[in-house]
Amino acid sequence: MTRYEAVRARTVALTGPLSAEDQQIQSMPDVSPTKWHLAHMAWFFETFLLVPRLPAYQPFDEQFGFLFNSYYEAVGERWPRPERGLLSRPSLDRVLAYRRHVDDHMAVLIGTAPAAAWPDIEPVLELGLHHEQQHQELILMDIKHVFSLNPLFPAYAAARAQLASPAPPLDWIAHPGGLVEIGHQGATFAFDNEGPRHKTWLDPFVLASRLSTCGEYLAFIEDGGYARPEFWLSDGWAAVRREGWEAPLYWLRQDGERLIFTLSGLRRLDCSEPVSHLSFYEADAFARWSSRRLPTEAEWEVAAQAAVPAEPAPSDLFHPRAAAPICGLQQMIGELWQWTASPYGPYPRYRPPEGPIGEYNGKFMSSQMVLRGGAAVTPADHARSTYRNFFPPQARWAFSGVRLADDA
Repeated sequence: MTRYEAVRARTVALTGPLSAEDQQIQSMPDVSPTKWHLAHMAWFFETFLLVPRLPAYQPFDEQFGFLFNSYYEAVGERWPRPERGLLSRPSLDRVLAYRRHVDDHMAVLIGTAPAAAWPDIEPVLELGLHHEQQHQELILMDIKHVFSLNPLFPAYAAARAQLASPAPPLDWIAHPGGLVEIGHQGATFAFDNEGPRHKTWLDPFVLASRLSTCGEYLAFIEDGGYARPEFWLSDGWAAVRREGWEAPLYWLRQDGERLIFTLSGLRRLDCSEPVSHLSFYEADAFARWSSRRLPTEAEWEVAAQAAVPAEPAPSDLFHPRAAAPICGLQQMIGELWQWTASPYGPYPRYRPPEGPIGEYNGKFMSSQMVLRGGAAVTPADHARSTYRNFFPPQARWAFSGVRLADDA
């Protein structure tokens, strides 16, 4: 119960800087209003634990199943995702009352469920907590996009003073390749798409010692990177032309100066920090311009096992930090999600779980690319080397960056 309470409390704390008006806005179809996130997380516990497992439990509001189901076809119809911002009702106060209602009844379930029921309850409870942590990250991703479209450029959090220092020189960390194993193993939590653990062959490769920086990406821009189709995949070049991309998301120019919008507001671009909010297409084009490539997810995972352990980022930083002046592989986990060259698909022998929970990951294994590593907005105890995040290749609002690789 202690972990349940801690995870749920952090979610509400993340909404503390936001007004009710902030929590209503949907700035694009991929973004969900903060209020919707709050309700959906309660809906998950209510739908998959309270209704089937707590005797005599009555849903808080029968209409909420329709309003706050995300994509579970087996559970029933749902409100369209692009129209979540139209749900001015229920009010934020009622959504928060819904969360309290679910929390009260979850306390009863956790405190009274017989021992024989726990083998069924515990995995769903653990999944629900990690699901909530995913939405904690989404709350920050989404409100950043919302605030970026406001001409006042409001800050979600106060800026933290950081020592500006040049990024260390890029080094190349060699790996001999060979027959390796990837995928989750052990008794700790992992999402179903992180397994089964399996063998795969890798040719020798090298991986960049750190993430690529804003300064390095700026050189790509100034060399005409967004105007030279030879660096781009066909669909990526079409996206550049269609969307008018000229720089990463949240980069601006004012009076000839490069600025960047962060969760702490608008500020001057720091060329030493990692470049963020890139689509897969941009990351891939930058790698081609650099005469390098993106790593496969297997390369990334086996290298991560030998990486320099990261110092935990302050919980309220919400922005990637510049690399440290040290040797070895760094910034692997906890700064930015890193695009890989691997399409998101099933591992050998993968089978999704039975029932509605089986829709959690398996149904999305098409037309998406894998990212690894977690970000500055990912809860610290939620990221791990086997975590397989995934987004469509054109997505830019995630905290995503680039680490270069090459054949040895």
